Amino acid sequence: MLADAHSLAQRFADGTTDPVEVLEEAIRGAERIPAAFIILCKDRALREAVAAKARWQAGQPLSPFDGVPVAWKDLYDLAGCVTTAGAKVRLHDRPAPRDCSLATLISRAGMVNIGKTNLSELAYSGLGLNPHFGTPTNISFAGEVRAPGGSSSGSAIAVAQGVAPIGMSTDTAGSIRVPAAFNGLVGYRSSAKRYSFDGVTPLASSLDSLGPITNSVRDAIVLDNLLLGNQEGMSLDTTGLAIAGLKLCVDADLLSDSRIQPEVRANLLAALERLASAGAVVEQKKVKAFQEALDVIEQIGWLGSAEAFALYQELLDSPDAEQLDPRVRRRLEAARAYPASKQVRLYQAAAALKAQIARELDGAFLVTPTVGHVAPLLAPLEEDVNLFVATNLATLRLTMPGSMLDMPSVALPSGTGEAGLPTSLLLSSFSGNDEELLRAALAIEPYVRGEK
Repeated sequence: MLADAHSLAQRFADGTTDPVEVLEEAIRGAERIPAAFIILCKDRALREAVAAKARWQAGQPLSPFDGVPVAWKDLYDLAGCVTTAGAKVRLHDRPAPRDCSLATLISRAGMVNIGKTNLSELAYSGLGLNPHFGTPTNISFAGEVRAPGGSSSGSAIAVAQGVAPIGMSTDTAGSIRVPAAFNGLVGYRSSAKRYSFDGVTPLASSLDSLGPITNSVRDAIVLDNLLLGNQEGMSLDTTGLAIAGLKLCVDADLLSDSRIQPEVRANLLAALERLASAGAVVEQKKVKAFQEALDVIEQIGWLGSAEAFALYQELLDSPDAEQLDPRVRRRLEAARAYPASKQVRLYQAAAALKAQIARELDGAFLVTPTVGHVAPLLAPLEEDVNLFVATNLATLRLTMPGSMLDMPSVALPSGTGEAGLPTSLLLSSFSGNDEELLRAALAIEPYVRGEK
């Protein structure tokens, strides 16, 4: 596991390094992977790092993560920077007059805002390709170049390459969970109403969620406290943390699907065996609400398509549409004839199934693969638009139901699969149960990683 924010802050505390030294190395790292960032905020970051260094030297840090670098997906407003949403057409928009609400909270905690990361254009892809700013790729895995996962591609690569231990991201259909899975990282999709969306560019308002990509669950927990504005109890609380009696639910029918690669399935089952040996209660049963959500999406459609088209119709109807990534434009245009009756049916189905999943889980946490396959090769996706569309749907297949049901989820590295690439397990709960989910994820993380 790469060094996380906790271990970095400990080095600040014991004086083995300081926020300025860490920032300088982070900037050098970011410049080695230019496609990961759309803009680096060097002057701001240096001011913040210098102030954080002085606080640590005085023994008065503002928070457990004072001086820790954080990278922001370029959907979040940072004062003085244009928010491009990964789109060339927005490069000349007015800079944001102020930070988004979450960046304000992070800055109050003393963290260092190093820049804005790349993404799939308009956040509308689960694969992370971007023809305007380049496609970030993870050079740490041997072999041919693979897709980074999206839409939060730059945030994931920044964390995977050790530039920043935290990459703030967004998730509409899987955009936190997928890049975390493809890069062997932790990805936390919060319940939709957990954090403020003030100053964040939307995609589909009924599905959008915010959260970080990190190297550890403990980082996600402390960051969660900071993003909620909790100035008390921000340190990690492990009181009562135990595996014994933890209820986990896995749908055997879902796992037997041929679209799930054998290594992905095997790694998940091995993790469950380790957890069961440690005292977790692992129940195999059909989770009807999740299965019905899969069926609704496949048979009726994806609600996010209609909402994204409504948001960007004016752009699609303008001459500027020619500047869009053809893959993104094609998918947005596909919803132009989306009937209102279908959209209403999807809203109704989502509301009913959201209530049903809470009843079905009955205190248990749902365990699924995050993605049914490892990161696909990049070059074929760039060359074949039909392959891109099919692969994108396959990649998001297991994360879209959780978005539809507003299930908070944590993606956890579960081992390696094809070509030695990372596989991932997804732990999910019902909407609003984030705190208990994060504690459960913290408890199972070493077992899923194979460390216990």
